[in-house]
Amino acid sequence: MKMNTTRALLLAMVAFLPAACNKDNNNYLYNEQILPITIKGYNATGEALAVKVDTFNSLKTIGLQAAFDLLESFTFKGDRQTVKLSISEKSTGKPVLEKEFRKDDGRASVSFLYMDGKVSDMPEKPAVADEKISLVYMFIPGVTNYSEPVDFAIGKYFVTPKVFEEVARIKNVKPNEFSEPATISTFSTARQEYNGVMTSVSFQVRIYKTGTKTLYTDGTGYTWNELSTSAPKPVASVASSKLYIFSEAPGGTIMRFFTRLDY
Repeated sequence: MKMNTTRALLLAMVAFLPAACNKDNNNYLYNEQILPITIKGYNATGEALAVKVDTFNSLKTIGLQAAFDLLESFTFKGDRQTVKLSISEKSTGKPVLEKEFRKDDGRASVSFLYMDGKVSDMPEKPAVADEKISLVYMFIPGVTNYSEPVDFAIGKYFVTPKVFEEVARIKNVKPNEFSEPATISTFSTARQEYNGVMTSVSFQVRIYKTGTKTLYTDGTGYTWNELSTSAPKPVASVASSKLYIFSEAPGGTIMRFFTRLDY
């Protein structure tokens, strides 16, 4: 009788094992799923950032004053459904960002800008396209404290006739926020003919009061130099995709700009 009981138990265990190991079985003891986590953006501070997934400290560090593109992962076991990503300043421990992901997300991602102790969303730049220039801006008017929306007028300045030819415009951009992207065709800045006259050409991005052709500096006590004042911009003749964060840095009464991020 004892032998029959033992044999029955053994047979029951053997029957249980294949079912427990079956990937399609709902037995939570054997249900595992890997969640890839992409972490992208730009750290515009002087603090390196530490990354933690759940309770695990990553060996990867987000460098200071640098773009980053990291890949982490987390393995869900049993009936676990969520996991927390934590990012903090490495030297001070100050929390920077926390985000929770779910098992059923399949793939997780977060993209952010860390600047002046604050976190904001980091937009995706358009992909570089042949013979095209794409531009995204954030304007920080920290000297004039200009608070109204502006337009970025992108164009060519013909020196001899003193003509600014607008090619594209990014409209209604609030200070300290990212603009929508604008895309223009590349062009040559070599000397060329304009209305029958040979002239030098420069690539310029002017900042207007929104919906107008009035420079935002009007009424601020600063002037806009037609030749040398411009929002940051890349080389006009080379295809590129750029994201700029820039601040005011006047020279005397002439408005100049300082590029905080060229990405």
